[in-house]
Amino acid sequence: MRIPLTRARRLGLPRRAVSQILVTQLAIAAGVVLLATGLFLAPLSAQLDDQAMRRALAIAQSAAADPAIAAELLDSGPSADSPVQASAERIRRATGAEYVVVLDLNGIRRSHPSPDRIGLPVSTDPGDALAGREVMEIDDGTLGRSARGKVPLLAADGEIVGAVSVGIAYDSVRDRLLGAIPGLLAYAGGALAAGALAAYLLSRRIHRQTRDLAFSDIAGLLAEREAMLHSIREGVIALAPDGRVRLVNDEAARLLGLTPDTTGTFGGRPLDDVLGAGRTADVLSGRVTGRDLLTVQGPRVLVANRMPTADGGAVATLRDRTELEHLSRELDSTRGLIEALRAQDHEHANRLHTLLGLLELGLHEEAVEFVTEVVGVHRTTAEQVTEKVHDPLLAALLVGKATVAAERGIPMRLAAATLLPDRLVDPGGLVTIVGNLVDNALDAAAGGAAPLVEVELRAEGRTAVLRVRDSGPGVPAARREEIFTEGWSTKQPRAHRERGLGLALVRRLAERQGGSARAGEAADGGAEFSVVLPEALR
Repeated sequence: MRIPLTRARRLGLPRRAVSQILVTQLAIAAGVVLLATGLFLAPLSAQLDDQAMRRALAIAQSAAADPAIAAELLDSGPSADSPVQASAERIRRATGAEYVVVLDLNGIRRSHPSPDRIGLPVSTDPGDALAGREVMEIDDGTLGRSARGKVPLLAADGEIVGAVSVGIAYDSVRDRLLGAIPGLLAYAGGALAAGALAAYLLSRRIHRQTRDLAFSDIAGLLAEREAMLHSIREGVIALAPDGRVRLVNDEAARLLGLTPDTTGTFGGRPLDDVLGAGRTADVLSGRVTGRDLLTVQGPRVLVANRMPTADGGAVATLRDRTELEHLSRELDSTRGLIEALRAQDHEHANRLHTLLGLLELGLHEEAVEFVTEVVGVHRTTAEQVTEKVHDPLLAALLVGKATVAAERGIPMRLAAATLLPDRLVDPGGLVTIVGNLVDNALDAAAGGAAPLVEVELRAEGRTAVLRVRDSGPGVPAARREEIFTEGWSTKQPRAHRERGLGLALVRRLAERQGGSARAGEAADGGAEFSVVLPEALR
């Protein structure tokens, strides 16, 4: 989808990102070609000069190696028809040199392409050659600028009798250099054309990827994205195709319990390394699929959704459902209390009707016995709980659960070993654990031939031990770990919240206190859930 944005012209330069990139790439390609051409031509000129000087030196060496020239130099004088002039001209014509000059020890020319210069001193200093040293140079002489080679001329006995100087016209060197330029420019033009084509193809690709936006538009969109990601109250995590973390906004770091130091260092790290193994990492990485998946991270209940991206990565969103879950559980507790009160009201009405009938029939003694028995049953239940469980919150919970169990026709009793003093460090956490386990036990025992729920609470030093047994069908051994996973449940979800969080919260609360939560099999069948909480008592 094309995003309409305002476009402004600046100094006549192209506004679109693709146009700016194309112009920049063409300028870079042209600059590189020109630089490469210059870098190639500079050493080429020096190389051609060196080749010309070495050629002149080689011709001079060949001429000086001819013993006849040294003999002719000693036997004849300087003249246009001397044997030295004839030999030098023969060598010049054969090699294509500009000149071949033979000179004596006094620097007098014995040969020259211009016969009228024979017998005259040479125009440049011949001292090095006459001293026995070979010379290569580019210098100006009577025939103009040339590449020169000078070699001492030796007699048969090895004595220096003169020198041979050979010159290559510098114009021929320049012509070779200029002749190489068209071919070089052709190659440079081909390279520039290839660079322009590559720049065009790349610009087209960028055009498709940037959707014809200008750089300022892209920068604006990036700034808006950063502001949006870090201001929304929903966690966002972006993942690369290989599962590494690309981005975590502030809310996601808060929900997942990642500290600022951690968020500054996990960029590019695998998700499992950042979060650790668990359901949260499985949900965010896509190993667990679905919509509105529940997971527990630390003390928080989160709802996660994951959306794949076009490049194979994904963006996951997180919503905090902790407060809603707490409200839902409070609603469940309130509903249970209402059901208990309704049951008591119903039972109380029946007992009042019974008492009224006894009184109308004149059975006063039976009426007194009936009232005594009813009051004693309730008092006995409350007294039994408060004798063994001294924490008021926990005792009230167990009394309420016993009333609900009685209404459902399920006997609920405390084990003989139950004894818990009023020294709990976190009564609220234990109330949550006991409430979840008792509710599950009542659901499991309901409908059985001989339903029963037994609760055991005892202290071992500073450790609290909780066991809840039921007469239900039990939990298969293969699934005793799976049932503590967030979202796992065999029950239909209620209208106001998801199922599959109770046991996960039980284990998470136990582990947060350094304890454990396990499922097993009761001695007389059914399930037995055990929770151990070290340091739970003061």
